[in-house]
Amino acid sequence: MPELTPAQRTEVELLARGKQEKSRTLRELNLPETPQAAHALLLQLGVWSEARTPYADRLHAALHPLDLPVPDFAPEERLDLTHLPVFAIDDEGNKDPDDAVGIEEIGEGLTRLWVHVADVAALVPPDSALDVEARGRGATLYLPDQTIGMLPDALVHKAGLGLHETTPALSISLDLDADGNADAVDVVLSTVRVQRLTYSEAQANLEAGEEPFVTLARLARASRSLRESEGALSIDLPEVRVKADEAGAAVWPLPKPEMRQVVQECMTLAGWGAAIFADDNEIPLPFATQDYPTREVSGDTLSAHWARRKTLARTRFQPSPGPHHGMGLDLYAQVTSPMRRYLDLVVHQQLRAFLAGTEPMSSKVMASHIAQAQLNADGTRQAERLSRRHHTLRFIAAQPGRVWDAVIVDRRGPQATVLIPELAFDVPMSTPEPAGTALKVQFADVNLPNMTVRARRAVENPSQ
Repeated sequence: MPELTPAQRTEVELLARGKQEKSRTLRELNLPETPQAAHALLLQLGVWSEARTPYADRLHAALHPLDLPVPDFAPEERLDLTHLPVFAIDDEGNKDPDDAVGIEEIGEGLTRLWVHVADVAALVPPDSALDVEARGRGATLYLPDQTIGMLPDALVHKAGLGLHETTPALSISLDLDADGNADAVDVVLSTVRVQRLTYSEAQANLEAGEEPFVTLARLARASRSLRESEGALSIDLPEVRVKADEAGAAVWPLPKPEMRQVVQECMTLAGWGAAIFADDNEIPLPFATQDYPTREVSGDTLSAHWARRKTLARTRFQPSPGPHHGMGLDLYAQVTSPMRRYLDLVVHQQLRAFLAGTEPMSSKVMASHIAQAQLNADGTRQAERLSRRHHTLRFIAAQPGRVWDAVIVDRRGPQATVLIPELAFDVPMSTPEPAGTALKVQFADVNLPNMTVRARRAVENPSQ
């Protein structure tokens, strides 16, 4: 076992973190000069623990909290909606509540759906110091062991919905009929009073027949049905939460109560409504568009949902509206996460400029912001995926004899892709069975630096 001098250790760590491309130390040890080989050596020597993940570093994602001064909300005219019940519904432990929902009965067979979003753009105008830093990050970085915000924690505390008795918001309203059609849409600056709930608490209210949860669910079902008639794809694959620290990692399935889908549908409607409002008023936005799926996949099995997801083209963001075929919408904009996604913040900045009677960013300027932020956000999302896989492998390695339920979701020749629903984890495996086959597997040879693991069919009767 070689011992490294402090200088050698620094050199190897820089390579493992993707901060330099060569390492004389690895070369002298006849090891490949790769980040993976450097990572393996650091693990072998005990310099790094298995909890250490280098992926955000390698992908140049910011790993330090943003610490800039946050202004106060300036006095301005807002629509007072504090008389309406409003609910911010999130996973337990959520610390950045930036959207909330409510309804208002307005007669003539119409229900006004309100989606309120934290008015982040009131505190982060275009090209301010906060805006430039947020653009450089692209999105909040959610890792299993820490969260690095796109914006300062102080801003989240100041603007988060339900963190104070009343909160400023940018609110999108859609007047919906019983079939989910919108009779009118509007966007206003408002003041709201928000109650925070977990999904399980909201689900209990729905099952008890309480309002506005029953009406929200009815509107969401009608909207979903309408979008499906326009070609929206249904993709239902397992989702999990991954948490980790120095002691170990944990993975558990994410519950999917109906209220989770209800809130997601309301957020989709808000994006549709904001896009309609912007198009009607000729406001340039980063509209989200998506081409037709590459092919049609029918069925409701895991393998069908897996195949259907693979038909989706990448969502593109552009200054002019276009259809989003995966959602079954003629136009769409992401608008409900301005604390966490930079392009949502740009949508807010543009809408707010129009509402304030000032000039929004031009399409040309906005397009440059889109390109920069999307590049940075892509690195953030990739770092999240790799870090989750790393810690899932730690969770697997800690249970070497465990037998896992699995499903073959795809195959190419002799090689199949096997999905373990309980982990939302897929792995290649050689097996002759067709897609859709259920089987039991065991794992061996977990390799964290290379992010690999070997899957084999579980032995039914080890004693035989």
